[in-house]
Amino acid sequence: MTTTTRGQIRFDDGARYERYMGIWSRLAGDRFLDWLAPPPGLDWLDVGCGNGAFTQALIARCAPARVYGIDPSAAQLAHARTRLDVDAAHLLVGDAMALPFPAASVDALVMPLVIFFVPEPARGVAEMARVGRPGALVSAYAWDMPGGGFPYHALQARLRAQGVAVPAPPSPEASRLDVLQALWAGAGLCEVRTHSIEVRRTFADFDDYWQTVLGAPSVGPQLARLRPDEAAQFAAEVRAELPLDPANGTITLGARAHAVAGRVPAGA
Repeated sequence: MTTTTRGQIRFDDGARYERYMGIWSRLAGDRFLDWLAPPPGLDWLDVGCGNGAFTQALIARCAPARVYGIDPSAAQLAHARTRLDVDAAHLLVGDAMALPFPAASVDALVMPLVIFFVPEPARGVAEMARVGRPGALVSAYAWDMPGGGFPYHALQARLRAQGVAVPAPPSPEASRLDVLQALWAGAGLCEVRTHSIEVRRTFADFDDYWQTVLGAPSVGPQLARLRPDEAAQFAAEVRAELPLDPANGTITLGARAHAVAGRVPAGA
């Protein structure tokens, strides 16, 4: 039985995504911005801005001159607009492999937790390099999918071990540090550097964790299809493997992301 399907994960429910991944995204995004340390006053393009979690961090932390965001999901953008000031960011539907911006028009471009969803990552990076002005900062961070760094890796692995098909992003290998380095160099970017980011998140109890994963676009539908007895058995098995704090029942999990940054050559 095939246990992995590619390219079928859709993020259309902004509120559910916020609980499932938005919290993780902010944790990793804060660490990423600590490492990136961009100067203020830049024009930013957030490629794959989703529900606006990272866009919000850019505005709060980086004192940008302007912020643009694109995402293929109109529903996600609608949710993003509820959390962002109407004048703070210009959001539009767009494709990472065909950015709706002219060449050499933006100071800084970022793909936050997106590159493994791009069917042709090299095209996506080349597009960012095209849109960046000479000297522009081009960056990304992504969960270490092949290395088990995705926050819900253990849950997905358990489902697959039981023969349940779990959708996977089309380009998981793009999140490897060596592949990110090669993609940035291949796009003609210079001063390329990489970094590994470790984050931890605490769930109030098992019910908090379970309700969170039930809203996941990757595993939620599969869990919902289980018979009640199968779902109860599976939940019990998952619970037994989680690091529950015996004192208060909280669950603290870790995740790892890989980051990369480079610049458009000054003479470009």
